[in-house]
Amino acid sequence: MEKAIRVLVANRPRLMRETILATFADQPDIEIVGEVSDDSEIMECVRRTLPNFVVIALDQPGSRPSVCDELLREHPEVRVIAVAPAQNYIVYYWASLDIHSSDIEASEDGMLNAVRSKLVAREIN
Repeated sequence: MEKAIRVLVANRPRLMRETILATFADQPDIEIVGEVSDDSEIMECVRRTLPNFVVIALDQPGSRPSVCDELLREHPEVRVIAVAPAQNYIVYYWASLDIHSSDIEASEDGMLNAVRSKLVAREIN
């Protein structure tokens, strides 16, 4: 059996967090390792759960959330999906020598495709 993709959901507001959790709930290759409602809890939860992905809130599209920078500096192996529900906009961040981003389809399929991308699958296994 393939290793599960570990996801921490740290998105506000609660309704959006529940929608994201529901998106991942029926996916056999995805394991929800934690859920946080306050940005100040994200770093500690990442240290404790070691996720492959963290889903966060994106308050201002076009502006990378500060928690993203801190998270990718300390845990460059983690991927971040930032969701701006009011603008129907999602960004995927990752780090190499720099922090990168790519707009993805603002849908359940968009998030699932990003989590299952071949790049990620090679690094998890």
